[in-house]
Parts: sequence; C-alpha cells; structure tokens
Amino acid sequence: MRKKVCRRKAKTAHLLGLGFDNEDGHRRLTSAEQFTIVGGSDETHGRMTETVIKTFEQLKERGKPLTVVEPQELAEIIHKSTPR
Repeated sequence: MRKKVCRRKAKTAHLLGLGFDNEDGHRRLTSAEQFTIVGGSDETHGRMTETVIKTFEQLKERGKPLTVVEPQELAEIIHKSTPR
C-alpha cells in the first residue's frame, strides 16, 4: 500500500491596483511578478506604480516577502510609500 504524500503548495501573494479616473480612453497596464496596476489617468497610474515599487523596496529593507507581511503592516508601508 502506498503512503499518501502531502505536499504544501507554495504561498503566493499579489498586489492589484485599480484606477477608475481615466477619461482619455488610453488603456494602462503595468505588471511585474508580484503586482499589477490597471487603468487610471496618467497621473493616477504613475502614482500607483510608484507606490508599489516603494512598497516592495521597504519590504526588502525589512527582509519580509509579501507572503509573510501582516496586512496591518503592509497597509502602513503602502500609506508611507504613497507620493503626496
């Protein structure tokens, strides 16, 4: 009789940014391994992209991958990474 081997699937995480203020008809999409930014005006799309890039820089500095960071900590990092 064969033993059943339980394999855990690798934990995955992905950030998704959606912009809804596009009025010029241009379709914007920026994606990377762990994030996707869709839509928005040129300004909004740029701000969202800058925010997630800075967020991942902060996570790297803290030595935490997206898969293990707590939601509250991630929210704080995103808030601090958002351009004003």
